Amino acid sequence: MTVNNVLWFRHGLRLHDNPSLLEALRNDGGRSESVRLYPIFIFDGESAGTKLVGFNRMKFLLESLADLDRQLREIGGQLYVFRGNAVNVMRRLFEELNIRKLCFEQDCEPIWKPRDDAIVNLCNSMDVKCVEKVSHTLWDPEQVIRTNGGIPPLTYQMFLHTVNIIGKPPRSVAAPSFEFVEFGTIPSILAQEVKLQPIQNLSPEDFGIYYEGNPDISHQQWIGGETKALECLGRRLKQEEEAFLNGYFLPTQAKPEFLGPATSMSAALRFGCLSVRMFYWCVHDLYEKVQANNQYRHPGGQHITGQLIWREYFYTMSVHNPNYAEMEANPICLNIPWNEAKGDSLERWKEGRTGFPMIDAAMRQLLAEGWLHHILRNITATFLTRGALWISWEAGVQHFLKYLLDADWSVCAGNWMWVSSSAFEKLLDSSSCTSPIALARRLDPKGEYVRRYLPELKNLPTLYVHEPWKAPLDVQKECGCIVGRDYPAPMIDLARASNENANKMNSIRQTLMKSGGDTPPHCRPSDVEEIRNFFWLPEDVVADC
Repeated sequence: MTVNNVLWFRHGLRLHDNPSLLEALRNDGGRSESVRLYPIFIFDGESAGTKLVGFNRMKFLLESLADLDRQLREIGGQLYVFRGNAVNVMRRLFEELNIRKLCFEQDCEPIWKPRDDAIVNLCNSMDVKCVEKVSHTLWDPEQVIRTNGGIPPLTYQMFLHTVNIIGKPPRSVAAPSFEFVEFGTIPSILAQEVKLQPIQNLSPEDFGIYYEGNPDISHQQWIGGETKALECLGRRLKQEEEAFLNGYFLPTQAKPEFLGPATSMSAALRFGCLSVRMFYWCVHDLYEKVQANNQYRHPGGQHITGQLIWREYFYTMSVHNPNYAEMEANPICLNIPWNEAKGDSLERWKEGRTGFPMIDAAMRQLLAEGWLHHILRNITATFLTRGALWISWEAGVQHFLKYLLDADWSVCAGNWMWVSSSAFEKLLDSSSCTSPIALARRLDPKGEYVRRYLPELKNLPTLYVHEPWKAPLDVQKECGCIVGRDYPAPMIDLARASNENANKMNSIRQTLMKSGGDTPPHCRPSDVEEIRNFFWLPEDVVADC
């Protein structure tokens, strides 16, 4: 007898370290039954972050699905991709194919709960076994919350303490053998009814999504899929090993590189093309290997993979908070009276027309390539909120969610709340902010990054490249870049705005302290060092205005 099981891909677009895949291949009825597998993905307008998605991110997702389909075809199957409501698609599959079991990876963020609850209810009503497995996160966020007494840990250090009680995250599960796996086929009539899509031919334009960046300044092409992710992992591990051999870790943080090929694995992790558990243990095992041959051994720990732990922390903080990405209804977020965007100020920030080169270069890189270094994300976010424009972080979240390859709801919103001093920050006591001019001089001293993404400034002398408005008019004419015509003049007086904003923050803080007495119960860092680590600022970077 053969039973029919469905493996539903949402995130987790990979075959390695996929507990849901193993479960879908598992024979629940004993040796007398064999399994016929149906791997599927459903474009329901929301899954995998498609509710708000730009060209580069949709392209990455489609490439990831095509890579998965190609791998499955090599072993006799294929990925069935549908468009429509997930419940409706599942109901028809269950009815026509006599499905016995549905398996999928946990999407822990609360925005997915209505979808998953509806699917679970459907399974219960149609006598289909429904199995959810945890592998998109290192630890099960629900277990973290239970271990912390039923509430999410409010500080990063409290989170570390909690997961240390739980123990180390599990290692990757073994890859399955597909030697005797039978793959199911979808009857043509049913395929037409549930809108089966030929994934190899799909493009962002098929979804009404078009490129909005400048292709002439796009220098890095990100390619989605498990195959590419594992290839990039090898290069990233070599970078990690070099850092360990030279006595440091977190190489992309310790030595930020804006011009060379980025080695970030964040997009692959966001779509699950790379297992976070595999990445975590590859790095930690490599560290132990290097330390074993080191005369002066340094202890390992979670700090070796700090970026992954921050990811876990933000996921956990969002699990029971469906209003996590907004301000007023969000219990962990302070309600700061941000200004309404005046005129085209928000659009100028989005399009890279603020008149401040480091901000504009970063925002244009985002539109062109879909990615920014973490430091650049913080600089541009600070500029939009407390550093300059005093516009709500909610507008920034929406823009980043649409255009960043690696943006997911919880991590993106968590970052924005912290940078804007709305949460994950001490009680509005940061009177300083990261100046785009000061940091530009420190991180891009020759102006190479700015010139790459703002070609209109390419001929300006280095002395003026970060402050082109200070260049004498004859220099501007000679370089073919007149400020106010060829490149925007600064949209605000930055020194004045940052000073006014710091005073606003201090006034709000004093009001809260007088009315409430104690610090309101919003998330905050454990210490100053944690703030520095979050902003990825080396010790010699001055973060003032």
